[in-house]
Amino acid sequence: MNSSSNRRRGERGQVGIGTLIVFIAMVLVAAIAAGVLINTSGYLQSSAEATGQGASDSTTNRVQVVSTTGSHFENNAVGVVNITVKKAPGAGNVDLGQATVQWVGPSGSYYQLAENGASGNPDGRFGVSVVQDDDSPASSPVLDSTEDRFTITLDLESADVLDSEDVFGQRLSEGETATVRITTASGATTVKRIVVPKTLSGESAVTV
Repeated sequence: MNSSSNRRRGERGQVGIGTLIVFIAMVLVAAIAAGVLINTSGYLQSSAEATGQGASDSTTNRVQVVSTTGSHFENNAVGVVNITVKKAPGAGNVDLGQATVQWVGPSGSYYQLAENGASGNPDGRFGVSVVQDDDSPASSPVLDSTEDRFTITLDLESADVLDSEDVFGQRLSEGETATVRITTASGATTVKRIVVPKTLSGESAVTV
């Protein structure tokens, strides 16, 4: 009688120990799974934030064109195009030294980098000059204030303003058009259409 009772108690004890072991194993598995989920969710959140910030920068961190002029005429054709720009509303700092300018005109498509900007092998290089920069020292070529106004100079074949190795393409004749795409380092693009007046006679500079 006592032997049978002791055996049943031993069996119940073994079952209890087995159940405890299974329970502990389940808790450990759940803890490990929770850790993995937390790490994964943190990684996904960081990736989503980075992606969102990149998408925002590529939309907002662009320039806005204030004015565009053509000058240095020769044979009734524009030799130099000056594009004055500022930060677009909501944009962060914009470094024109790291920007890319694409010129698409009658003579073809050309890419330019800033004279003292990013390294590469472009078709030409554009100049950056200050119209207004209240910082001391000056922030040029970085647009870091809504009050900043910088001019991008594109020299068309003439070498009238920039060095000969920085020029590109051909002059724009009367009535001709071109498209300029200014792309900042964050990937935001501003497009400006250049239209030369039907006549340049008697003018030293014109709005294009």
